Amino acid sequence: MLLGTFVPKLDEKGRIILPAKFRDDFSSGVVMARGQEHAIYVYSQREFEDLVERMQKQAPSLGKKGRDYLRLFLSGATQEIPDKQHRVTIPAVLREYAGLDRDLTVIGAGSRAEIWDTAAWNEYYANAESGFADADEEVISGLF
Repeated sequence: MLLGTFVPKLDEKGRIILPAKFRDDFSSGVVMARGQEHAIYVYSQREFEDLVERMQKQAPSLGKKGRDYLRLFLSGATQEIPDKQHRVTIPAVLREYAGLDRDLTVIGAGSRAEIWDTAAWNEYYANAESGFADADEEVISGLF
């Protein structure tokens, strides 16, 4: 399970060093894709394959919206293998999508990591945190 918040830097070649706590999960490769709120979602190869299989089973029943989502999601996805320094390159199309600059925030989101531009993450966090205390009753009722 991927947990925590990390603040790596994007180097001049568009690479990021994977957080040490995520390296075992991502040692055999990662798949990066467009995520919601202009984040980049990062999955292990296995997790991504399982996700796509589930999505493809549901897409026909979701109609055009499901097909559109699947097309957009997969068309921006890319596979990367970490180098010996545990770096992966974030392709230009994904860096542009997420508005990435040098300062990044990487969060663990359970089955995936998310890469955010730090300013965008801080803004998102500030907006979402204000409703966090009340969300358990609406979103995850009875869990706590």
